[in-house]
Amino acid sequence: MKVSVTTLSLQDLDVDLLILPIGHMMAKARALQIGGPIGAALSSALIDFEGKPGETLLCYLTEGRARRVAMVGLGDPYDIDREGLRKAAADGNRVAMQTKASTVALCLPESGIDAEAAGQSLVEGYVLAAYEFDRYKTDSGELRSGTERLVLHASGDEKSARRGAERGRVEAESTITARDLVNLSPNEKTPTLLGKIVERSGRKYGYEVSVWNKSDIEKEKMGGLLGVNRGSVEPPVLIEMTWNPSKASNSRPVVLVGKGIVFDTGGLSLKPTKNSMDHMKADMAGGAAVIGAMEAIARLDIPLYVIGLVPATDNRPGEDAYVPGDVLRMHSGMTVEVLNTDAEGRLILADVLSYAKLYRPEIVIDLATLTGAQVVALGSQVAAVMTQQDEDADERLDTMMTVGNRTGDLLHPMPMHAHYADALKSEVADIKNIGDREAGSITAAKFLERFVDYPWVHVDIAGPAFLKKSLPYKPAGGTGFGVRLLTEFVRDYAYPKKR
Repeated sequence: MKVSVTTLSLQDLDVDLLILPIGHMMAKARALQIGGPIGAALSSALIDFEGKPGETLLCYLTEGRARRVAMVGLGDPYDIDREGLRKAAADGNRVAMQTKASTVALCLPESGIDAEAAGQSLVEGYVLAAYEFDRYKTDSGELRSGTERLVLHASGDEKSARRGAERGRVEAESTITARDLVNLSPNEKTPTLLGKIVERSGRKYGYEVSVWNKSDIEKEKMGGLLGVNRGSVEPPVLIEMTWNPSKASNSRPVVLVGKGIVFDTGGLSLKPTKNSMDHMKADMAGGAAVIGAMEAIARLDIPLYVIGLVPATDNRPGEDAYVPGDVLRMHSGMTVEVLNTDAEGRLILADVLSYAKLYRPEIVIDLATLTGAQVVALGSQVAAVMTQQDEDADERLDTMMTVGNRTGDLLHPMPMHAHYADALKSEVADIKNIGDREAGSITAAKFLERFVDYPWVHVDIAGPAFLKKSLPYKPAGGTGFGVRLLTEFVRDYAYPKKR
């Protein structure tokens, strides 16, 4: 989808559909303000439109250059936020789909949000709502005809609107990269194939990619990653992505780590099939989010040294699979008693978090579809966020949640008190890989905490990474949760005065 910005009069826009986001009870004033054929059409239809969130009204124009105009509700005009703009844009996209509009103009509404932020949010919502994963559909009758050209209309600060629109387009497209990776059939994203996909992305967008093979991983003695991989016929890889522009403001990197279990059977602790294993192509959603974020960071030319790490393997019950009772020696030298082979994500992450110490990072953020307990606690629209308990813990959590509120990647903090680690004490090794039924997402984070000695944030995205039912701009399937969260975090880190 091509995205551009214009300040032309609304009456002069030659488009199939003109979308006007309008606040509650503001339609009459907006119609009078616009005037001309568009204003007249709106005025004649006001009885059917109040401007509530989710409300839409389509009018056909007999005069002027636009063929149709749609009003989409924003709700209380004094309570409009960026997420509301995304949802309104998604509502507009739904109208565009219904009318098969190929050229669409989307108007910046009057709100308390600056033109750059509003432009970014509207473009994100529209582009993300237009997404459909149709890679495997062969019946052309099932394919949707989407928008080819989106024009953002700004009546005032065109320069700011243009910056926002471009950032919104890039971050939305990078989120779609992550969605595609999650939705991809497991046989098309084996660890080796996933590495090749990322190498192509690196060449296209200008960030460095190094794909470690099994021999490289063995040299680093990553016993967790190697142990999980034992039941698979596909070798593991570690995908290392580097963005280090000459104008980077930091010499020690920000490191992003994503879990890359490309398919999870549970291993010998086998998952049930229905509503569990059948969704496990999504168990690499954390890795997909890091890949998408690295792509966006490079495309936006953010002046920050950033490293992305994705350990990738599947978890299968092959003839040499690791078993409950095995003790693994990790990259850190620590030993782990395996009591459940379906608690594998923490094993591969622990090796990489340990390895990340070698970079002397300023901060490390990991994303992972780590625990079913996260879904039980917070559901499918909010991720859990945790960090080690030190004097800066509240600041790290507040920063992440603030960014998440801005991007729509909602986070909720979970406690990390010391006593939670007691559940991981082992009689035969330094630590065991799973606790009891209590506080599962927290004990998983406490496991990871044993392998870090730097500022660290853990985000468990098990719920929001993959949806069974669509939300306004998030389809059923892979959502790309975390791409915009990480990208905006890195951007804030690089430009602290613009936060």
